[in-house]
Amino acid sequence: MGLNKVFLIGRLGKDPVVTENDNSTMARFTLATNINYQDADGNTKEKVEWHNIVVFGKRAVACQKYLKKGSQIFIEGCNATRSYQKDGQTFYITEVQAQYDIQFLDSKD
Repeated sequence: MGLNKVFLIGRLGKDPVVTENDNSTMARFTLATNINYQDADGNTKEKVEWHNIVVFGKRAVACQKYLKKGSQIFIEGCNATRSYQKDGQTFYITEVQAQYDIQFLDSKD
C-alpha cells in the first residue's frame, strides 16, 4: 500500500505553455512555494522551492485562459517521474500532475 499525494499553494513562475496532440490538451508551468526556517543563529530565513506542474484536459485550457506569471493557485495532485532522451543520454524529471484539484486564488479582476 502506498500514498502519492501533493498539496501546494504558490505562484506561477511563468505563463502556462499549452500543447495539444491527439485529443489531449496539456499545460505546463513552474510553481514557486516558500519554506520558512531558522538558521543556526535563530534568524528566520526563507527558501523558494520550484515545482514543475502538469495539467491535463479542460483544466489545462482553463489554466491557459486564466493564469499568468505571478498568479496564485492551489494544487492537489501527485508526483510523477518521466524520462526523455537528449544527445543520446536519458534524463529524468519529476513533476506534479495536478489531477485532483486546482483552484485559482487571485481576486477576480
